Amino acid sequence: MTITATIPIVRLNGISKKFTLHKDKSLKDRALYFTSRAKSKSEFEALHDVSFDINLGQTVGLLGHNGSGKSTLLKVIGGIIDPSGGTVERRGRIAALLELGAGFHPDLSGRENVYLNAAILGMSKQETDEVFEEIVEFSGIGEFIDSQVKFYSSGMYVRLAFAVAVHSDPDLLLVDEVLAVGDEPFQAKCMNKIREFQREGRTIVLVSHSADQVADVCDRAVVLDAGRVVYDGAVGEGIRVLREGYERDRVEAEQESAQRHNEPVEQPVCIDRVTVTDGSNQEIHGIIEPGTDLTITIHATLTAPVEWVTGFTIATPIGQNVYRLNTEGLGIELPAEVGSYAVAFTLPHSNFSAGRLVLSVGAIGPKGIYTMIDPIGMLDFADDPAGVGYMQFDARGSVVVTS
Repeated sequence: MTITATIPIVRLNGISKKFTLHKDKSLKDRALYFTSRAKSKSEFEALHDVSFDINLGQTVGLLGHNGSGKSTLLKVIGGIIDPSGGTVERRGRIAALLELGAGFHPDLSGRENVYLNAAILGMSKQETDEVFEEIVEFSGIGEFIDSQVKFYSSGMYVRLAFAVAVHSDPDLLLVDEVLAVGDEPFQAKCMNKIREFQREGRTIVLVSHSADQVADVCDRAVVLDAGRVVYDGAVGEGIRVLREGYERDRVEAEQESAQRHNEPVEQPVCIDRVTVTDGSNQEIHGIIEPGTDLTITIHATLTAPVEWVTGFTIATPIGQNVYRLNTEGLGIELPAEVGSYAVAFTLPHSNFSAGRLVLSVGAIGPKGIYTMIDPIGMLDFADDPAGVGYMQFDARGSVVVTS
């Protein structure tokens, strides 16, 4: 089959998916709801009006909180479940790694399950024969290939299932969180195989809770929240949106907890604003050149007398901390009286070199977090003209003839 690059390999249009939740799971529940079965069930909408295309050769990361609809959407894309509304168009051979042991029969041997799984993925017996030894070698199952898979560990399940999927010559590979079950060497092998697929121009959709993993292999991020697409675009920005959602949920949970106990949320320290200035005390709004003296000033107000510590974190868009500093680390004891304060941190001759970094600030005390703004802004640094990394230096090199 020839797959035309100009036509999307997957097209989702107005996808919704509803599940019916039953309450009458026990004999007692069935007796309770006998006269009104309608009360014993309710509907849950896992996906709502999801629409986007996936083009040939893209590697898309599906991100979202637990229960956001990622795995449900992946099953809809793979044709495992049908949507309640909307249409799904897909082309080419699809290989899906969605659930641990899916497509495996526990009473069959690993060898028999390889042929069974390969047939489900659309491979003929001859095609499976040709790659069988490669599948076994990749999985590392070895002498256990003729044992019943019900005696396999979860890691063996995943290794064999992934080996079959990636050797089925798929145009579209769907991968759920199952890779988290394998050990580190196998995860590295899987990532290398995914990169090989990328070089070959195959399409991959990956569900993962690991921001590092998504940033490493994906060139596009789709963020889901309560079954809706809230972001579709660059991976770094997608992870920032995801982190903002986590922070929002944390704040809402704290507020709900305080309301349940009829207690106001205590925020005696409020961060009013943050400024970033250079060595001439001029606010920085553009690109920060290497060697710039940076001063990050946190302007805060105490509405009650408390002990407090404030500081900042500079991180990559995927959440990797590059540098963190606070007043406690510098041995600064902040005033505890009610009032407004400006706390300045100076970083002489800054040498960051990661393009865009994320700045977050916060204040804590003996009772925990008073306030946290993550992120409060972005810092754009000039790229290192010679090296690659999060730091840059006035690098030099030389060659010496030794013989």
